Amino acid sequence: MTDLHSGGGAATGTGVRSRPRAVLPAMCLTQITSWGILYYAFPVLNPAITADTGWSTGATTAAFSVALIVSAIAGIHVGRVLDHRGPRTVMTAGSVLAALSLLLIATAPNLPLFFTGWLLAGAAMAATFYQPAFAALTRWWAPDHIRALTIVTLAGGLASTVFAPLTALLADHMSWRATYTVLAAILAILTVPAHALALKAPWPQAPPSPPHVTGGHQLVVRSRAFGMLAATFALSAFAMYAVVIGLVPLLIERGYTTTQAAWVLGLGGAGQTLGRTLYATLARHLGVTARTVTLIATGALTTAALATVTGPYALLIAVSVLAGVVRGNLTLLQATAVTDRWGTTHYGRLSGLLGAPAHAAAAFAPFAGAALAGPLGGYPALFILLSALSILAAATAIGTRPRTPAPHPAGHPNRR
Repeated sequence: MTDLHSGGGAATGTGVRSRPRAVLPAMCLTQITSWGILYYAFPVLNPAITADTGWSTGATTAAFSVALIVSAIAGIHVGRVLDHRGPRTVMTAGSVLAALSLLLIATAPNLPLFFTGWLLAGAAMAATFYQPAFAALTRWWAPDHIRALTIVTLAGGLASTVFAPLTALLADHMSWRATYTVLAAILAILTVPAHALALKAPWPQAPPSPPHVTGGHQLVVRSRAFGMLAATFALSAFAMYAVVIGLVPLLIERGYTTTQAAWVLGLGGAGQTLGRTLYATLARHLGVTARTVTLIATGALTTAALATVTGPYALLIAVSVLAGVVRGNLTLLQATAVTDRWGTTHYGRLSGLLGAPAHAAAAFAPFAGAALAGPLGGYPALFILLSALSILAAATAIGTRPRTPAPHPAGHPNRR
């Protein structure tokens, strides 16, 4: 990782000293832990929660979805704070709140308190997930931030690999309440000191806005390009998360076993990791608008393929892996969308506003997908609809180019 600490001060007005070496390993650790415990532990534990409490699966899943919506809304305020004060206070406080929210969830005697715990967890997600990590790395590492972002997202991709099996192992030996209590302790021990100690370096002063960005962030937010980009990411996120949640039911509907379907889904996750390693190369060869249109359109094609290809099994795996490659690239596409168009000056605020509709769409997608599958006549028809939504997202992406081209963050003209 030494290449990430050399040079690169031009875009931010800062030098190597603004890039404390502890930041990258700390962010990798905390992203794995935060995503693994706050996000991926729930689907593992939910059957035990409903069996023990008698609460319906719909009610408990609604609590989790509400957390994701709260995260989207809270992320707007978190972005403002990040721009001015940096990530240390936000991410440390978020880690403390995350541990406390899990303890409330673990001890909740009724649904209202269970929902309250997840409301707090949603605020903690906004302060500990990718958005604050991306803001920190973008300010500290620009113009080499793509490599830093790639490393952290590669680590974050291991969250389910590490914590889904660990959660299942704990649940085999103790109640879901005890499991969440242990996970809360693990989260506090690993993330609170990591954020408090590794992120204490001075926060670099915000660089000036690029010449083509006039009027500050308010005019950016009111611009046609920003509105089209928010719509693009919201449509894409809805389609993408509905596909992920609907893939197993789709394959079971076609006669595959649950195990076979799970392998198709899991290998698609491996494709995500592969996709993230390819993003820097893609960014060098395609401008930001072309990159956005190409990735989302490719996602539409993979969704249509999943809707129409019934076999053989190996071909389904190949399509799922390709879909995962696209999803992995989309994570980094969203992380760099603001910088590529409007620079790093107001990255936290703009990325919070830009991400809110997409996060809300992602939270709504599992329910909407399941609700639509029946009236549409099954999951193949649902996937055709989701493919159409992705095509619409690719079309709106054409309008995401700012009126005056932004300079490429790496210092060379950015092809559109």
